[in-house]
Amino acid sequence: MSILAAIAVLGILIFVHELGHFAAARLQKIHVNGFSIGFGPALLKYQGPETLYAFRVIPLGGFVSFPDDDPESEIPPEDPNLLSNRPILDRAIVISAGVIANLVFAYLLLVGQVATVGMQEVNYLPGVLVPQVLSEKESVAARAGIQAGDTIVAVNNRELEASKDGIEYLMSTIQDSANKSIDLTVKRDAEIKTISLEPSVGNDGKGKIGVMLQPNNEIIRRRPDSLGEIFAVGAKEFDRITMLTFGGFWQLVTNFQETAQQVAGPVAIVAVGAELAQNDLANLFQFAALISINLAIINILPLPALDGGQLAFLAIEGLRGKPLPSRIQENIMQTGIVLLLGLGVLIIIRDTTRLDFFQQLFQ
Repeated sequence: MSILAAIAVLGILIFVHELGHFAAARLQKIHVNGFSIGFGPALLKYQGPETLYAFRVIPLGGFVSFPDDDPESEIPPEDPNLLSNRPILDRAIVISAGVIANLVFAYLLLVGQVATVGMQEVNYLPGVLVPQVLSEKESVAARAGIQAGDTIVAVNNRELEASKDGIEYLMSTIQDSANKSIDLTVKRDAEIKTISLEPSVGNDGKGKIGVMLQPNNEIIRRRPDSLGEIFAVGAKEFDRITMLTFGGFWQLVTNFQETAQQVAGPVAIVAVGAELAQNDLANLFQFAALISINLAIINILPLPALDGGQLAFLAIEGLRGKPLPSRIQENIMQTGIVLLLGLGVLIIIRDTTRLDFFQQLFQ
């Protein structure tokens, strides 16, 4: 059930994104001849007065299509309600509406979480958690005996206090100690022991030990006191998640080699969502908001086949006073689609091979 819930979340977010494009077009009386969730052959379809609505075989996205690109369309090419015949601003609204829809939906999800489940307040505990350790080949910590689930309670005999500063101090100590021995006091169940290790040097010249770290805290939920507080807390959480997402993309750009392995595809996203839903169904609110914001930011990037790429074409058209030749646009779009699909397939294969059940098949 938790896997189905995570898949449903992704489906809803795709639907919201495409609905944004569709609604922006129809509200401007622009012709739309297709609204699809998924790609490939249609599993379910309904032909409306003008638009074909369909659920398709490959549930990894969706699209809204326009008769401008349909050579069999009976609508005259000079029809003012064709998307290509509209002013740049009208087209920009349609193209960007999917991104706007995802951002608005993320905010509403967070408001809904605050209103129904309550506000999340963090109660910090001493130490820093180790949720994941890389393989021994990649991890100094694994070779030293640190395991997932451990709590690092002190570094070089300095206790890590019960606050968000604890993880920052530990990370800075590790990064500043490349090829220098440090002592980590580790708590595992009721046992406490000291482990000495030397952080290796990363590509950025900073020390690393091959673990993921997270604050040691527990989440306490509190009901808001007023309607105004519900919207204010929702906005604050929306701003926090958005800034963290932008920070993650910036790290990907500035430190690609170290960060690329953390990029997740649909398989990994569903796996994470299923785990969150299994622990607490209310976590799906925040999970959905996070993915919705990521979907918005990814789509606004100026890359071919994404909404940002289409907006880039419009910007060039505005500067030139005329659009780029259709052949050039088509070649760029086709190249972008092939590259994105290829990258998507590689990420799906990688994430699938990392799943526990897959690895058990080969043990």
